[in-house]
Amino acid sequence: MLSGPDSPPPGPAGKPPGARTLTVDAEDAERRLDNFLAAQLKGVPRTHVYRIIRSGEVRVNSRRAQASQRLAAGDRVRIPPLRQAAAGEGQLPPVRDVAWILSRTLYEDADLLVLDKPSGLAVHGGSGISLGAIELLRAARPEARFLELVHRLDRDTSGCLMLAKRAAALRHLQAQFRAGEVEKTYLALLVGRLKGQEQLVDAPLLTTERRGGERHVRVDAAGKPALTRLAVEERLPGATLARVALLTGRTHQIRVHAAHLGLPLAGDCRYGLDPDPVVQSTGLQRLFLHALSIAVASPRDERVIRVTSPLPAELQRTLAQLREQQAPR
Repeated sequence: MLSGPDSPPPGPAGKPPGARTLTVDAEDAERRLDNFLAAQLKGVPRTHVYRIIRSGEVRVNSRRAQASQRLAAGDRVRIPPLRQAAAGEGQLPPVRDVAWILSRTLYEDADLLVLDKPSGLAVHGGSGISLGAIELLRAARPEARFLELVHRLDRDTSGCLMLAKRAAALRHLQAQFRAGEVEKTYLALLVGRLKGQEQLVDAPLLTTERRGGERHVRVDAAGKPALTRLAVEERLPGATLARVALLTGRTHQIRVHAAHLGLPLAGDCRYGLDPDPVVQSTGLQRLFLHALSIAVASPRDERVIRVTSPLPAELQRTLAQLREQQAPR
């Protein structure tokens, strides 16, 4: 991206410069406005980025814009005066504290990176979360010009998370997601017994917001179409380990569809049981949902890229405890 002719020089470290206008180049074309701003305003909380967009202080071609607006090459983005973190203020942790995220790389090439996201780590900051996976990766790789999420995982879900390293790759990969061409497989522990060996859940999902901005999803005829296929992987005492194919990509889809069947996921504090018998019998302390694998077509050739994430140790322990309960004594 290039600074426009009316862009003032940066102010002293930590002091807000005047408003500046940036011209979007081809590499940033098709990028969402919020992601474009987050990349430019390092050290500014994402919640504040959304606030200045909503207030109209950010302008695209002299007009108000939505956070989700896709930018085009040549667009002129006005950014209001903002105070960014001065060096040493600690808005982003030092590299020694974020480098661990790189050790969780499952696959990487010139176009994309697949991260083994741990449970408890949000994919991006916001809503009281200062740093997510994308911010940690950007901090660990300050030289990276482009690094964007291709899709999302719930904060409590572990496993394969894909990021794009080029704008063209991002467009190519997201088009595959929209067309339903991405193969996504999860392992989920259902509380109860799944009937038969396989079930297809076809139930529309409606997303609403509760007080404080917390998202909640329910099965509702007014919602968006949602398809989930569940297949029995292993039957355990009071639970079913299922291999889940996500055929659409709705918020909290697996969790809500499982609850809709009367078989909520073990450890699900939002849609699950209280008390949760699996939690009580094994001490499970997280949601049992793991993004086991993802497969996409390479953005540059005919290859199919398939990446698998090993089941985390704490989930392996839960399964071992349940198997022990059914073993003859």
